[in-house]
Amino acid sequence: MVVQARIIKYLLFIRQSGSDGSLRETSSSLSVGQKDQDRALAAALTDSLWLAGQEVSATVTLVTEDYCITPHLDYKLDNFTERLQLFTFNNKDDVKKFILEHIQCFKEEGSHGVILFLYSLICSRTVDRLKEDLDSSTSHLLNLSLGNFVCRQALLNLLLTGTASPHVFNGILLFGEDGRPLQRPLQGVLSRSDVGYLHWSREQMERGRLPQVGSMLKTPLFPVWLCCINCSHSVVFGLNRSLLSDWKMEHLFTLYYYNGQRSQRTTARLTVDTHSHHWERSCRLSDGDPEKRFPSLEMTIRTKWDGAAIDWSGIVPFY
Repeated sequence: MVVQARIIKYLLFIRQSGSDGSLRETSSSLSVGQKDQDRALAAALTDSLWLAGQEVSATVTLVTEDYCITPHLDYKLDNFTERLQLFTFNNKDDVKKFILEHIQCFKEEGSHGVILFLYSLICSRTVDRLKEDLDSSTSHLLNLSLGNFVCRQALLNLLLTGTASPHVFNGILLFGEDGRPLQRPLQGVLSRSDVGYLHWSREQMERGRLPQVGSMLKTPLFPVWLCCINCSHSVVFGLNRSLLSDWKMEHLFTLYYYNGQRSQRTTARLTVDTHSHHWERSCRLSDGDPEKRFPSLEMTIRTKWDGAAIDWSGIVPFY
């Protein structure tokens, strides 16, 4: 969903250079043609790879017909990895142009685009840097759950920030909960990301183990947030970038929710009111299913806008 979030960012906030070299931004909800979709996908993939390469370089992997390596005797052939060819670039525009020229490799059915992107991400970051990013709490980027591979926080952070830190707090943690210095400092998020991140889990909340996402992820450069809600990923976004720079815009604003599931037939439009706290009273007066009393999506939004009242614009809250 990080890629979808960046596609939304690209389509809503198009940067154009003016005659004076300044940047102008326009937001629109116009229909998007196939070429625009391809450009948006190429831009989204490029953003993640360029961040992983420390904004200095990026590597793109593609599958060739011939073997690019000579397998060792103890290597088990998978007819994919050994056919990967690496293309490294030192200019971001060149990366985007190359991906756009080979966009079919990442989007066509059966092209293994997700695996190619994951290889590209790891090669851009390099294995040595990945080892430095990870700590004793995380040794893998993916986790096998119920027969499916699930992204761990380290991989989400690699996609969002370019660093595979398994933590969501700001800065570097030098001391443990007991106040003693840690043997190895834990690195969190060191700078604002272009796309944000919000996290909420009913199970973690009930156990008192809900991670506190830092402001670097909560307040991104663009009003687009990847949301991890009860271990399911979705996107919340706004149309006004001033929401992140003008506190007056946070009094009353609109957010849109997208989860990529077929069951969601229309984009959910949410009106967020941070000055009215009647949601607390109405929740106390109601009873029944906790999800109906405290919809998970609303609780996720309140991790950034504490106490906000949220109106679903006439539809029944479905998450």
